[in-house]
Amino acid sequence: MIFNFLKYLQPTHYFQLYRKNGGSIFPIVEKLPGEIQDQLDWDSTFKSELARQYDLSWQAIQKGYTGNAETYRIFEKVPVEDEYRFIRKYFHSVWVFYVLMLRLLSFKNPLHEIRAWRKSRNTKKSDFLHSPIKQEGWENFHSTLIVKNPLVSIVIPTLNRYEYLKDVLFDLELQDYKNFEVIIVDQSQPFQKDFYADFKLDIQLIHQEERALWLARNRAIEISKGEYLLLFDDDSRVDPDWITNHLKCLHFFKADISAGVSISTLGAEVPANYSFFNISSQLDTGNVLIKKDVFRQIGLFDRQFEKQRMGDGEFGLRAYLNNFRNISNPYAKRLHLKVGSGGLREMGSWDAFRPKNLFAPRPIPSVLYFFRKYFGTKRALLALLKTVPPSVVPYRYKKNKKMLVLGIFISLLLFPFVLLQVTISWRLATRKLEEGEKIERLE
Repeated sequence: MIFNFLKYLQPTHYFQLYRKNGGSIFPIVEKLPGEIQDQLDWDSTFKSELARQYDLSWQAIQKGYTGNAETYRIFEKVPVEDEYRFIRKYFHSVWVFYVLMLRLLSFKNPLHEIRAWRKSRNTKKSDFLHSPIKQEGWENFHSTLIVKNPLVSIVIPTLNRYEYLKDVLFDLELQDYKNFEVIIVDQSQPFQKDFYADFKLDIQLIHQEERALWLARNRAIEISKGEYLLLFDDDSRVDPDWITNHLKCLHFFKADISAGVSISTLGAEVPANYSFFNISSQLDTGNVLIKKDVFRQIGLFDRQFEKQRMGDGEFGLRAYLNNFRNISNPYAKRLHLKVGSGGLREMGSWDAFRPKNLFAPRPIPSVLYFFRKYFGTKRALLALLKTVPPSVVPYRYKKNKKMLVLGIFISLLLFPFVLLQVTISWRLATRKLEEGEKIERLE
């Protein structure tokens, strides 16, 4: 990884891995266009020139560089002091202390570590999110792809959410881009076929008796007629230019995937880190446009994630590793209602890290299957160490820093029970790994 200490803070991040072509995501700074270099902040406080270059490369990706400059294929070590300086610059001080503790507990030279940690204390916090790289030409871009009017296949799995699905379909009726079909895989009980009769949409309806989200999406993709798959949720609202902005993004960036953003409160602003175009490090099947050719080349969704979480994240990583371009698109946003009934809540595990009872696995096994399959045992353990303690507090407090700190102390008190939950999850994930992936190919 570009800075070694990122393995403690982002152990299972997409960008931790090299792609199958041997390259990383991080551009060699001297290969960047001059107008991009001018938008990066050279930091003289790093001890080594190599760390300065790596910092600029990190900035480029975080600030939204999406070009094709040559990338690093190998990273050399930088001084430990520069490692601490880097994480102080971009992460909260609590996480800096967390890394120091991990380093000391893993028998690194304590004098060396504490000295490097202290020397980096005066590092200035970066505000890079306030100065993203400018994407010249987007506003006035005339997309010939949109002019060609390709068929878009919108895929919506649904389960017992007719009340919310009604608004979803109303929003689709109002889209300014008209050439699309809507493939709905309805798993509701009771199934209400007449519900769909009055919508002025080209609806392809599948009644699926088995409650299985990834099966539903795979079936819809298999019968789709369009070369562009727009994956959507049954509890979301979108603006009339939603499809248009997804297609425009694919064309403007010569991308394979347009990853839309989500807000959970009406009128809320898009979070700062999603408010500008950048290379996406995730994939959310509630709001994403994908070229069908991506599925043809890397397969459909892995059904090892059925009734569990991270199936879309795994697909996104597969696409990343195979060098497909995935752009985070702030203009294709949705309001995600996250309603308390129906959907994944009724067919399996909605929360990946908060089990429903004391002897249920924590996290759910598909999470560890994903971590271990792609990142290995050591990184999976680091991910558990970072994610499990905060998960002890309820989901509604997940963004409350004080409650998360409290969760760490509670997890220490409940350590035997938490360890049991993790052990159960680890064993079930091992079984999944032994069974192997369940990825069907798209003909």
